[in-house]
Order: sequence, then C-alpha cells, then structure tokens
Amino acid sequence: MVRIVTTASLESFRQFIIVSTCRSFIPESYLHDYEVFPEREDGPGAIYIEAADKVTLKKVREMTFVNAKEVLGIIYSSKSGNTQLKWRQTRRRSGKVHGDASANALVNLVESGVLTQEWVDNYLKSAGTKEEGSSSMTNKKVA
Repeated sequence: MVRIVTTASLESFRQFIIVSTCRSFIPESYLHDYEVFPEREDGPGAIYIEAADKVTLKKVREMTFVNAKEVLGIIYSSKSGNTQLKWRQTRRRSGKVHGDASANALVNLVESGVLTQEWVDNYLKSAGTKEEGSSSMTNKKVA
C-alpha cells in the first residue's frame, strides 16, 4: 500500500475511475463527456460522487452512470479493498487526492494523469531505502 497525497484535476480523477472500473464497457459518448461519472453501490468497491446536481443516466453491469455538475468530492474504493482514495474539490475543477493505493492503482493513477511517472520512480527509489511497509510521499507536479 502506498499513501497518496496529491493535487489533481477532476477530469484526471474521473479518468482514473473509468480506467480502474469500466473502460471496457463505458458507452463511447459517456467516455468523452466530462460531466459523466461512474458510481457503484455501497459495499466492496463503492464509488460515490458528491455533487450539487446529479442525474442518473444509465446502469451498465454493476455501474450506474450519472451526470454530475459542480462535483464537490469523490469517494473511490476498489473491490479488493486495497485502494481507498478520496478526491475533494479545492477550487473549481481542481482538488486534492488522498488515501491508500495498491500497485495496480498506481499504474492507473499514472495512466490517467493523477500521478506522474517521475513520482512513482521517486517512490520506488525511496521505498528501496526504507523498511518494508507503508510509505508516504507527496506528489509535486511541475507546471
């Protein structure tokens, strides 16, 4: 498990959720609509979108796609329970991501742009010099 504390755009965190949960079956029109988010019921793998305005669009498999405006926060839990992340709005479509991520989630966080490959490389270097167990790093993005 890796402790994550970083800033991220709402769109990059939305892409992380899609890559992690429903990339193979999300309707094409939803994939490119930045207001459409996947949600999943409570229990293992729950995903909840907190928004000022939210409308259910369609249910596909275990995912419910919602149109959300003015997103304030997102709670993401993996089905395995190894990843627990929260995105909280700090300014308009920017926010802060914090929580614990598995190795698989790290790959998806990089692919979606939440983390940089440089961050992961630096984490791996620092983890090699620390005792085994949880580590923590802050992602510093260069503009």
